[in-house]
Amino acid sequence: MRRRLSTALVLLAVVVAGGVLGLVLIGLPGPARTTTEPPATPPPPRSSPSQSPAPAADQAAVATLARTLVEAITRADSAEFGTLTCKPQTVAALKELQAKWDAAGPLRVSLAGQPAIAGDDATVTVRVEGTGGHKDTPFPLRRENGRWCVPG
Repeated sequence: MRRRLSTALVLLAVVVAGGVLGLVLIGLPGPARTTTEPPATPPPPRSSPSQSPAPAADQAAVATLARTLVEAITRADSAEFGTLTCKPQTVAALKELQAKWDAAGPLRVSLAGQPAIAGDDATVTVRVEGTGGHKDTPFPLRRENGRWCVPG
């Protein structure tokens, strides 16, 4: 079970790094276990201590995107996850992600804190829990063409 979960999370990181972003790497015990380094943590959004809070519309849009991201990962819904990206994902990449999520079984996914917004950039930290532990992964978000999305 641990290997299946680890494989699903590693694939997600590959899909995310290649076209979406990095997510999680949680491993469960199993034969021929391999480990892959998680993707580099993206830098926090640019901000300064004197910067004013983000407009309410941006706060609401980023919060909605963050909740939808958590729901898509919780339901292992790669099609929904694909709609959250700034650039369209290939059918093959989404099918591969879905197969890994299906093999991993249920995950507990939640937001680990409030989103941080700075201009057209934001970061939301997603906590994924499985049998092998948990991992908090910062997801960079970006406003492109007036829409908040997961870059990649």
